[in-house]
Amino acid sequence: MNLTNDSRDIAALDLGSNSFHMVVAKVIDKDLQIVSRHKQRVHLAAGLDEDKNLSEEAMQRALDCLAMFAERIQDFAPDNVRIAATHTLRQATNSRTFIERARKILPFPIEVIAGIEEARLIFLGVAHTQPTSDDAMLVVDIGGGSTEMIIGQGFAPTHVNSKQMGCVSYTQRFFTNNKLSKKNFAQAILAAQQRLESLAHTYRKASWKVAFGSSGTAKAIKDVLIGLGHEDGIITAPRLEELIERLCTWRTIDDIELDGLSDDRKPVFAAGVAIMAAIFRDLHIKEMHFSDGALREGLLYEMEDRFKYSDIRLRTTEALADKHAVDLEHAAKVKSYARDFLDQVGGDIGIKSSSELPALLEWSALLHEVGLNISYQAFHRHSAYILTYTNMAGFNREQQQVLATLARFQRKALKLNELSNFALFKKKHILGLIRILRLAIVVNSQRHEEVLPELYLSIHDDAWHLTCADENWLENNLLLHADLQTEQQYWDQIGWELVF
Repeated sequence: MNLTNDSRDIAALDLGSNSFHMVVAKVIDKDLQIVSRHKQRVHLAAGLDEDKNLSEEAMQRALDCLAMFAERIQDFAPDNVRIAATHTLRQATNSRTFIERARKILPFPIEVIAGIEEARLIFLGVAHTQPTSDDAMLVVDIGGGSTEMIIGQGFAPTHVNSKQMGCVSYTQRFFTNNKLSKKNFAQAILAAQQRLESLAHTYRKASWKVAFGSSGTAKAIKDVLIGLGHEDGIITAPRLEELIERLCTWRTIDDIELDGLSDDRKPVFAAGVAIMAAIFRDLHIKEMHFSDGALREGLLYEMEDRFKYSDIRLRTTEALADKHAVDLEHAAKVKSYARDFLDQVGGDIGIKSSSELPALLEWSALLHEVGLNISYQAFHRHSAYILTYTNMAGFNREQQQVLATLARFQRKALKLNELSNFALFKKKHILGLIRILRLAIVVNSQRHEEVLPELYLSIHDDAWHLTCADENWLENNLLLHADLQTEQQYWDQIGWELVF
């Protein structure tokens, strides 16, 4: 679909708890032009039961929406589409089932992103769609299941938080009887303030100058305020109190009649107003402007700025390595061997150089010893835990799962029954990376300054062969020989074959 070598079409999809959004843009030289926006209410969060299972009806609504989106981007290259799933698919126990079904309709990877990563991308989307300013800003995004609050300057966030409170979940919790009352509002506001307790003081002290609200809740409040005669659409604390008073004049949510409020936003509007009122009270916000930029715009701009995206993940991994006092010299050697081994056998195991797996292998090599700072005993499990639960900017949940899996299986017995399932990656590729990383670690296990002779890795009839041009390499490295024999035994126990 490219018109010139410098033009390409890109798309970003935001699979939210209440609505699915798609933004399509054209990149011409260094300019990004929005071509079209698409939005569909799917009420995904409403389909979660008490056990966090997504109902078949909710899944089908979502799949029908994706089928419509697929028509628009069917000719797009895989590298030109990013799909991010947020709170509800983070929570759903059967999210993998949904993603597998969705991939049959929309043949692009669906990334389930952590709340902190969602917040970072929202900030990026708002920052890119506002006039350039040196002033720090606060961004608030109240979604269906979670609320993101970010403070930053330029394109760099400094305070990033995601709280499990959203207009859908709070509607279910505090407006289940469909009744509008001051008591219901008071309970919803108090619950939101309790969620905000841990960050309110820090956010009040931060020196931000302007506040922006993004996405559906903020837009709905702005539109209703305009309908009430506040033509500038600026959200303020008195106007929110006025709005709550107005809403309480109706007995039920179905009775609400406000200019600017759409029928599909009406069911969750009151809860969204309550959460916004709590945020204004606790963060001492005087006024808030609406921003058209949000998560999908953040995805678009980051997709276009590939170098910035890589730089973010590089900074994340380097900061984590530094925090946990990783031996960087050793990690660099492991990383170098891992990449060399992958270059030699990547074609045999089906991993393309254009995929993100080579980069994930390198980052896992850099971070495989982060758990060593806790304890040598079972440090591979400590490393896996850290890589699973640390907020890692630039990585989606499954990418972190790859890093954690490679760390978990870097040494000792290969208990593959503990291997996680993946939606974005093939199991055979993960198993190949596990073997490569283990070998890269083994050949560097003595941590010698001397460089080993050049090693070659190959695969013949499912047997992995590690060889060297120097026929005496093992005789000259007896400890390495012993380590390889131990590794060979681990492989034998699960039916893998290692030859050296």
